[in-house]
Amino acid sequence: MKSVFISYNQSITEEVQEVLDNLSIRGYTQWVDILGRGTNTGTMHEGTHTWPELNNAHLTIVEDAKVPLLLEKLKELNSGVEEQGLRAFVWNIEDGI
Repeated sequence: MKSVFISYNQSITEEVQEVLDNLSIRGYTQWVDILGRGTNTGTMHEGTHTWPELNNAHLTIVEDAKVPLLLEKLKELNSGVEEQGLRAFVWNIEDGI
């Protein structure tokens, strides 16, 4: 099992959810209105007058075999809305209940 953490501009929340739905990834945890800034060229997303945008994030646990397709679909989404910002990270899941 793998954990995939997806952080993105809140303006593309529906598109991220659609990717998960289309891949039959049902379980997730979502955080809304989170602050952040991209590593290289990203602008601040702090919900202030100066930096009004905010981020959201999804965390989902999926079978190893689904990870490449999920990342491919997220990369496709990001390429169409690159100025909005989307990042995804994969972690190993050691155990769970």
